[in-house]
Amino acid sequence: MVPSQSGIAIFLPLAVGAATTFCTIIVHVLAVITIVGVVRFNRRFDHAKVRFRRKRDLTMVATTALLALTAHLIEIATWALVFVFCGAFSGLATAFYHSAVNYTSLGYGDVVMSASWKLLAPLETAAALLMFGVSTAMVFAVI
Repeated sequence: MVPSQSGIAIFLPLAVGAATTFCTIIVHVLAVITIVGVVRFNRRFDHAKVRFRRKRDLTMVATTALLALTAHLIEIATWALVFVFCGAFSGLATAFYHSAVNYTSLGYGDVVMSASWKLLAPLETAAALLMFGVSTAMVFAVI
């Protein structure tokens, strides 16, 4: 690792954060592919009566939201596993909680990572903001 002026290593957390961000993007790409498949499947039934179309549209929006939420939870868990593997946390439950706080950008500060891995927190938040944007776009595309 290359130490910074303050003595905290920067290169390794950046590399780990970049790799984890890439994994986060892959999870979201898989969610988008799944949603596109579901939408294409449901478009085959466009000839349905209006009464059934409304029900189908509601189901499509709900399915999209649930798939996006599932993707976000998988991404939070991915970051939590990285935190545990890096040694920033000893338990998965605390790591998952901390990851969820970072991911949603709540920033409580009640659970703090070790000094050498603190750079992962803003990297997770930046990745999450991008993924929330993709999720929003997915929902609007379905609507």
